[in-house]
Amino acid sequence: MRAMILAAGRGKRMQPLTNLTPKPLLKVAGKPLIEHIIEKLVGAGVTDIVINHAWLGDQIEAYLGDGSRWGVRLHYSPEPEGGLETAGGIIKALPLLGDNPFWVVNGDIFIESDLAELPTELESDDWAHLLFVQNPAHNPLGDFVLENGRVNARASEKAGYTFAGIGLYTPELFASYAAGFRPLKPLLLDAIASNKVAGSLLKGHWTDVGTPARLSQLNQQVEDTQ
Repeated sequence: MRAMILAAGRGKRMQPLTNLTPKPLLKVAGKPLIEHIIEKLVGAGVTDIVINHAWLGDQIEAYLGDGSRWGVRLHYSPEPEGGLETAGGIIKALPLLGDNPFWVVNGDIFIESDLAELPTELESDDWAHLLFVQNPAHNPLGDFVLENGRVNARASEKAGYTFAGIGLYTPELFASYAAGFRPLKPLLLDAIASNKVAGSLLKGHWTDVGTPARLSQLNQQVEDTQ
């Protein structure tokens, strides 16, 4: 099984913490966020992980190396300054991800759940399976609607669920899109309109570590549970 960790963002909302450190290397419980994610993926049976990077990417490669200390092979997909956005980064990395479905995980989330419970295969006609969480305070209406295991676009007046930044994708999802700077949501909306996207709820604690305040709060929560 292969996976990709998205680590190319500039982390502007995390400034000044990200002025000299890429966001995925910010620490929770004394360990970089991206290391927590790698450990979860390895525990789920992932053998190869692709990591894209742009801002201070040399630090990410220097810290993680080839992945041997976790028993996984790490591959890097450098991007130009400013990055290529989520879908653009995935499209660039497709040659490293193979022909089978692969997981993509945001590099700035913290999860406690066991990723071994995640799906490793898609229904025959699906292009994606997205993981969702209950809406946090900073995203009260959510991103998409999840009904009977299918994902639908959220109408403005109807609350949905928040996308957890974890998805299982097939290369077919990206096949008709050109390389370059490209966000993921329009691709997902196209696939949703074709009824090609399934979804389920992620178990356990989840945090979008998007600001210094959330990082500080998360570290306090983890410390209190230890």
